[in-house]
This record gives sequence, C-alpha cells and structure tokens, in this order.
Amino acid sequence: MITRRTALKNLALTTGALALSGISARAQAPATPPAASEGVFKLPPLGYDYDALEPHIDAETMKLHHDKHHAAYVAKLNDAIAKAPGWEKKPIEEILSNLLDAPKEVQTAFQNQGGGHANHSLFWQTLKKDEKGPKGELAKAIDAHFGSLDKFHEKLVAATLSVFGSGWAWVTLREKKLVIETTPNQDSPYLSGALPLLGLDVWEHAYYLKYQNRRPEYAKAFQNVINWEFVSARYGDLLKQQA
Repeated sequence: MITRRTALKNLALTTGALALSGISARAQAPATPPAASEGVFKLPPLGYDYDALEPHIDAETMKLHHDKHHAAYVAKLNDAIAKAPGWEKKPIEEILSNLLDAPKEVQTAFQNQGGGHANHSLFWQTLKKDEKGPKGELAKAIDAHFGSLDKFHEKLVAATLSVFGSGWAWVTLREKKLVIETTPNQDSPYLSGALPLLGLDVWEHAYYLKYQNRRPEYAKAFQNVINWEFVSARYGDLLKQQA
C-alpha cells in the first residue's frame, strides 16, 4: 500500500532526477549544432561542453553566445549570400578580404554578418582551459614582440579597454609580425589585410551574464582559457601564408 509519505518521497526523488537531467542537458553541447538556417554557411559545432571553460566563462553564456548569437550571424549571412550569385563558392575569409569587389547591396551584410561568422568560428577554436602557454615559434615571437608572456597579456587586456562599445581585441599577423589591434562591431582583421591569430570578443553578450560591466575582469580571465596548442599551430600556418 502506498502511503502519503511514500508518494511524496517518490515525487521528490523524481523531481530531483529531472532537475539533475536538466542541468546536464544545459552543460552538454550538442553533437551537432542547432540549425541557423538553410544555406551555404553552417554554424560550426562548439567542439566541447558548454561548461568546459568554467569558472572563467560560464555555461549559460557559452550556450547563448554560440547557439543564438553566432547562429543569427550565419542565418543573416546566408540571406545576403543568396543575393550575390557566385560568391557562395568563396570561403568567408576570401569574401572579407575582397569585400569591395562584392555587389554593393550586400557589402554591409558581408562585413557585419560575415565578420560575425568568421570571428566567432575562430573564437571557439581558440578556447580551452590550458595552463601550458604558447609553444615553439609562437612563444619565441611573443617574447620578441612583447617582451614576455605577462606583458603580452597586459597589452591584450589594455586593448580590450580601448574598445568603445562593442568590438574585438586581436592578435594578428601583419608582414610576419605579431600585432595587437582592435576592431569595432564585428569587423574582421581580414578587411584590412591582416591575418587573425587570436581574438577576444568584448561584445557584452560574451561576458555580461557573469561579469556584468567588469570587462577588465573578463579580459584577465580569458588568459586562462586560451587554447595555446591550437594558436601555436595556427601561427605556423599563417606564417606560411605570408611567406
């Protein structure tokens, strides 16, 4: 016979299990990304769980940032590319590098939505909790251009604070030299002929849930989640492109 006490106990256990299941679902990134829209460009998978970067970047921010914000850029980019026959065959990096050759009616969309897609596609790959630091030639280049890794981090944080409103702080390659620079909105370094190596998103949607208006704190936390293995390998690839 099921008593009232037994029924309440079973209800509590069931509710608790459902709550834990919900938490797990929120933390785990989907194996395939949510569809941004039907079109040439696709939302890339995040590649790791939403909570993989905690406590530095929280799971809810990662979920919203990737599944909603980046997905919106992809959807609008696909709307624009449909109006520019022939351009759908080009990778986004080539589109941005040759923006002024595109039809005038889609140039702004390519700059904003295409930039948003390119910037974020790189951003996800450069994130990982990594305490090892830069490797090989990149480590030597950072010391040569900035004096030390600590000074590099200081200059990157300072760059984020110089961005008025929304934008990005970047480490780029210009004529084989590492440069820290900024871009407004979703402008890509490709627009000005630079090759982006590492970018720090300082739009509020990238940090506001956890850090509110404390951008410097977010920028300092970022140095704990740089995927230096990926960035070091990318540095070698970019050097070859500028050979």
